[in-house]
Amino acid sequence: MDLKAKNDRSYDTDGIKVPVSLGVIMDGNGRWARKRLLPRSAGHRAGAENLKELCRNCGRYGVSYLTVYAFSTENWSRPDNEVSQLMKLFVEFFEKYDPELEQEGIRVRFSGDIAGLPENIRRVCAEGEARSMNRTKMQLIVAFNYGGRREIVHSVQSIARDVKAGLLSPEDIDEKMISSHLYLPDVPDPELIIRPSGEMRMSNFLLWEGAYSEFWVSDTLWPDFGYDDLTEAFRDYAGRDRRFGGLSKKETEEGNCQ
Repeated sequence: MDLKAKNDRSYDTDGIKVPVSLGVIMDGNGRWARKRLLPRSAGHRAGAENLKELCRNCGRYGVSYLTVYAFSTENWSRPDNEVSQLMKLFVEFFEKYDPELEQEGIRVRFSGDIAGLPENIRRVCAEGEARSMNRTKMQLIVAFNYGGRREIVHSVQSIARDVKAGLLSPEDIDEKMISSHLYLPDVPDPELIIRPSGEMRMSNFLLWEGAYSEFWVSDTLWPDFGYDDLTEAFRDYAGRDRRFGGLSKKETEEGNCQ
């Protein structure tokens, strides 16, 4: 399908439910490249190109917050040349596609241990956030140098400093306070987390925020994950009955009728 056809596509929401906040674990770049006898860098580049398409589709479906897992704290253990290529691709993506993100009204934010990144990457993050601050259609949250466990540790350390300074007592600490000290506390917890590539694990992604998220897995590798896959995920999500540890809405209604 050409770009014009994509832009002219009718985003039919019949029979689907669109989450306000969506998380996506962009997995499968390496396998995508290996299947085509290409270097891993080709898979990462194809995955970056597909992020642009995901943003377009999510924005037009009405997703308000899209959090994508781009680079984990564990990814530093990969070969140096692959990490270097990923960093270069990160810079290239935002230099190349920011005008399109602006056209789509997409604000860019970053979640993770940004202070631990190289100076040029920190600069790209700061500039990207500053340029897009006033865009209001959708927020793209890029989890970069991100780890769910590290995020919780940073939250607890921040609270501990306040306790040490006498600003809080240990009895003041509750779930709400821990949430308020996470990287981006104003971003709603994801109602749905999508993982392409068929893997059935969270991989240290949004461990606190995703405690009650619905999880949807596709066998499609990330660079090939498109409009039809996203629609299928939203259609499946529409049939979910979110319980949050209690009775479902249907069970509650049935109980009231007895």
